[in-house]
Amino acid sequence: MPTKPPLSLIPYRPATDGPLLRTWVTTRAELMTWAGPNFTWPLDDAQLTAYAAEPGRRIWTALSPAGEPVGHASLSGTRLGRVLIAPGARAHGLGSALVSRAVELCFDELHLPEITLGVWAHNTAALRIYEKLGFRTQQVIEDVERVDGTPWSAVQMRLPSPHRSQ
Repeated sequence: MPTKPPLSLIPYRPATDGPLLRTWVTTRAELMTWAGPNFTWPLDDAQLTAYAAEPGRRIWTALSPAGEPVGHASLSGTRLGRVLIAPGARAHGLGSALVSRAVELCFDELHLPEITLGVWAHNTAALRIYEKLGFRTQQVIEDVERVDGTPWSAVQMRLPSPHRSQ
């Protein structure tokens, strides 16, 4: 079986990564999929600057082995979120590689007791990645948002640290 391409996570650089993120999120529905109701459409530099300045939030850009930005993720407390792979880099296992690297960083470097996250129930590709990595559903919140007239449900997931007894 071929190995997944390794990714590195570096701190988010608003001046260079913000404009790139806006090219990855091109519709209102994509914005909701990526960030929930926390941003308004259209995504702009002011919102991304405020996001980067949120106290306690760690934000990363994922780089390919060639040093190209191919993904994004953030952490607030123990909550992993805003996981995104560049449209041109999808379907190559990078989502799994990005989440794996973030989990490793959270547990091995930040020593978190757990990681929690929320994902839209219809985002089956993301759900498969999280489940494969050991995240388990804690709660499903039915019809929590309405996007283009369609109700969206949210799945709340948790992964305990392998370094602590739970």
